[in-house]
Amino acid sequence: MSKKTAAPRLRGIIPPLVTPLLDRDTLDVAGLERLLERLITAKVHALFILGTTGEAPSLSYRLRQEMISHTTKIVKGRLPVLVGITDTSFMESVRLANYAADKGVTYLVTSTPYYFPTGQPELLEFIERLVPELPLEVFLYNMPSMTKVQFEVETLRRVSHIKKIIGLKDSSGDRIYFTKALGLAAERPDWSFLMGPEALLAQSIKCGGHGGVSGGAQVYPELFVDLYNSAATDDWKRVDKLQKTLLQLGKIYQIGKHTSAVIKGIKCALSLQGVCSGEMAEPFTPFRKPERERVKLVLEFLGLPMSRKSAKGKKSSQKADK
Repeated sequence: MSKKTAAPRLRGIIPPLVTPLLDRDTLDVAGLERLLERLITAKVHALFILGTTGEAPSLSYRLRQEMISHTTKIVKGRLPVLVGITDTSFMESVRLANYAADKGVTYLVTSTPYYFPTGQPELLEFIERLVPELPLEVFLYNMPSMTKVQFEVETLRRVSHIKKIIGLKDSSGDRIYFTKALGLAAERPDWSFLMGPEALLAQSIKCGGHGGVSGGAQVYPELFVDLYNSAATDDWKRVDKLQKTLLQLGKIYQIGKHTSAVIKGIKCALSLQGVCSGEMAEPFTPFRKPERERVKLVLEFLGLPMSRKSAKGKKSSQKADK
């Protein structure tokens, strides 16, 4: 692909899906289907499973495979599907990548290995060994708050010669880092630069980014699609209006006291909307009644419809309301 004709692989809103659960190790397949269909109907641009919002490190390998299999069966090629393969084990990443490719996944996503922190020279060598063994093109995922290690911009530059690497999803929240990373587009115009933190989505597009991997898009997909389209067409007056709504939605992330609050808030909202269970993978448990009421107030303020009977998991349906 020549630099003149190259274009980013992906643009737009790419929701990082929760993994709907009925209990700690049982996939909520009906809930997954409802979630996928609502996102496809809302015209999101792609789907990302088994990322941070998907609680991937907490899921059994069997369950990860089930999530891939059921997602691809339901989507049926209507949208690109990205699958996270980040693992502490090199070989498990490769195995999951091969499984995903066999099931018809479009792209892979990998972050830095976690638990044992790698230095940048080690990370560079790791990526240079891993990517050639993968069957599909790959997005790099910068998530230092979870993995302890960042893809430094110089490391990104040094791996940019690897053609299978086609972009970056940045969840660092560091606007200066993202702007510096965008400079790599001169060498790799086919790379997609995607923003993780939702509050920075519009600003990232204004700076040259290509879209967002936005968890809140599962709760209010129309908002995020509208925001992206408005920013992409330089309708900044509308962006300002939509940004205020986005910040109101973001209050569901501020209800819990811990890092898990973001995923709990999204799952709780989806449960209240009747989309899927709010069950969490161990070691976490879903929001209980006081927190659920606070999430409900946010959804009511935004005028989002809710189900009279919210979707719940088998084992936590009672304890979640205590």
